[in-house]
Formats: sequence, structure tokens, C-alpha cells
Amino acid sequence: MSGLHGISVVFDLDGTLVDSEPNYYEAGRRTLAAHGVPDFSWAEHERYVGISTRETVALWKRAYGLTASVADLLADTDRRYLELAAAGTRVYPQMRAFVELLAAEEVPMAVASGSSRAAIGAILTGTGLDAYLRTTVSADEVARGKPAPDVFLEAARRLGAAPADCVVVEDAAPGAAAARAAGMRCVAIPSVPAQADDPAFATAGLLVRGGQRAFTAADAWEWLARRNG
Repeated sequence: MSGLHGISVVFDLDGTLVDSEPNYYEAGRRTLAAHGVPDFSWAEHERYVGISTRETVALWKRAYGLTASVADLLADTDRRYLELAAAGTRVYPQMRAFVELLAAEEVPMAVASGSSRAAIGAILTGTGLDAYLRTTVSADEVARGKPAPDVFLEAARRLGAAPADCVVVEDAAPGAAAARAAGMRCVAIPSVPAQADDPAFATAGLLVRGGQRAFTAADAWEWLARRNG
């Protein structure tokens, strides 16, 4: 019996399990260029990390005065992203090890993401993570995206778990805030180092300030087991 009896783990996807932000940046850059906004920078992209794609394009529409509808911008961005994701998405090695460790101990797991269902499915299938992560929730399926708790609460519902028994694994401040709002513990691994001091991360039970380069499956397992002891 593992030290995690009664615990469920809910993973964010982009920037947490997989290094997908470069693909999302490029998809956004191409979409905005096609709609008359050239030179969209990585620094500008970082402002939207952790926010659902739907909410991101709505913010673009207002910020850049785009005439296209949110639905059209979303479809355009998703199409470009899926093309890029199909060419390859890298799983963080220690995250794959962590998922496999949890699976071996039969810990219930889910993915709760701001990406579309199509994007979630494509990435999980393409990386082989779908063998372990069969319960998924897209922000498109709930009323509000992160930092609202809706996706995490829906993931808990689908797992049949109480929110207090769930641990969220996140890379972005809105996700850490959503975990707290859901009444869940959080393992935070900031994908944008400059955001490590964001107040939302201060509420995380475990904050890996060095990001993915400092994260190890063994350390995460030890922390979870200790908190569940």
C-alpha cells in the first residue's frame, strides 16, 4: 500500500506535464499576424500563461481591437496549435516519471486544462500519457476558467474525490489560485521564473522555485506521502 491512500492528483497540462508553451506562443503569433498584429513577442505571450485559450483570445480581441469574433480567433488558434502539437510535444521527463509512479500505486489522476478538448486529447495521445491519464476536463466544459476553481472541482467530481483529498500540480499563478479556491493542496512548479514570487504561489503547499529543472518525481512523492501520513 502506498503512502498516498485516499489522495487524488489533478494535473494541469501545458507547462506542467508537457513543454507546450513554445507551440502555444507560435500558434498565437501566427494567428495575430494573420489578423494584422505583427511582432507578438514571447514576453507578451507570458502574460497569458495559465489562462484558457478562449479567455486569451477574448483578451487579444480587446487589447488589439481585432474585428474577428472570439469563436473565429479560438478556432484559428486551436487549428494552428494542433498542427504544431502534431509535429511533437515534449513531456518533462520527471513529470512522466511522477505520473508512472502514481499509476503504479493506483493513485487516481486527472488532467484539468485551459486547452480545448481536442488539444488535450492530441497531446495525451501523442505523448502516450493517455495510458495513465484518462479523466480530463477542458475549461471549455465549465463556466469559468482559471483562476476560478471550476475545472479542478469538475475533475474531482469525475474522479469521485472530495476536493480536500485532491492535490493539484500546476505551473502558473492562475492555476495555483484556482487550486486554493477549490480547497485543494497544490504543488507549484513555475514555468515562468519571474512569476515565482507571485502571491498565488505563496499559498502552494510545495513550491519548486527552480521550475521543471529542479522538480523530481521522488521529491514530489516524498512530499505527498509526508503530508498524507
